[in-house]
Amino acid sequence: MNAKVDAYLSKLKNWKAEANLLREILVTTELEEDFKWARPCYSHNGKNIVGIATLKEHCALNIFNGAALSDPNGLLILPGEHTQSGRWMKFDSLTTINKQSKIIKLFIKQAIELEKNGVKIVKPKTPQLLLPAELQQFFKKDTKLKNAFNALTPGRQRAYLIYFSGSKNAQTIINRIEKVIPKIMCGKGMNDCTCGLSKRMPNCDGSHKFLKSI
Repeated sequence: MNAKVDAYLSKLKNWKAEANLLREILVTTELEEDFKWARPCYSHNGKNIVGIATLKEHCALNIFNGAALSDPNGLLILPGEHTQSGRWMKFDSLTTINKQSKIIKLFIKQAIELEKNGVKIVKPKTPQLLLPAELQQFFKKDTKLKNAFNALTPGRQRAYLIYFSGSKNAQTIINRIEKVIPKIMCGKGMNDCTCGLSKRMPNCDGSHKFLKSI
């Protein structure tokens, strides 16, 4: 057992009992316990297999290559619209975890075997997103902004474009662009920390909200 995981679990306010129970199940498998991205993470021969996440409305197992698993009962959930390989199992009680403990172990066993055999999800080519007309107008007026955006990683650029294109209203798109210009100019992505206090660097963990309250 990893001491950093001990410390993490001891400080939990939400889903503490559930997270500890998930840990008890995971440490009985072949997985090695570690602490990555500010969360408990479990690997096999150095390859990440599953992690424990505690959120506001539930706790979850994040199975990194979950899309490759056989899941006839549909227990594995797509955590986000643009997620490709990862899948989650969500839990809202100790009872649910206990009932599904055997299934959890079967998923873990299956994930380890797939890792041993080198089975990976073949990721489809990501379709190229077009620059909204509103953003192109900003670029024409501000070459520094254009250069800063082009200097971002492809993933960060894509996240911004998805955010901008999430509305068909021109004024809403303009408002969204104006809102994130400071982040773009600093080389930050949509979900990157800007206050410097996040414990999940480079991702934001909401620490900036504390700054606003003091």
